[in-house]
Amino acid sequence: MERKIVQTAQAPAPVGPYNQAIAATGSMLFVSGQIPLDPQTGTLVGGDDIVAQTEQAIANLKAILAAGGATLDNVVKTSVFLKDMNDFATMNATYAKHFGEESAPARACVEVARLPKDVRVEIECIAVI
Repeated sequence: MERKIVQTAQAPAPVGPYNQAIAATGSMLFVSGQIPLDPQTGTLVGGDDIVAQTEQAIANLKAILAAGGATLDNVVKTSVFLKDMNDFATMNATYAKHFGEESAPARACVEVARLPKDVRVEIECIAVI
């Protein structure tokens, strides 16, 4: 995979662990949105804790990426769906532990009316391998 961070002062700078854009070449892997379910039991992880839920959603992404021959380093775009935008700062800090600001993918984050199983967060991604 070839990956290049695209930045311009002509658009707002990122306000978190993401970049304005990523240019990449290679095979694309589209990972469906992951919610905080334990893959062994299918039960919700973290109760109402946004940190635990974010960690499990990312763990699920990592497992799927690995099965597809990729890692978080291959991710060029994520979309984060939050039940409550008041969780943004906490989710963002947890997310930042997995995606460093300098090499982080492009990202969108939106509040939605409802998520599957009434979880607090769902994350999907696109990787290039």
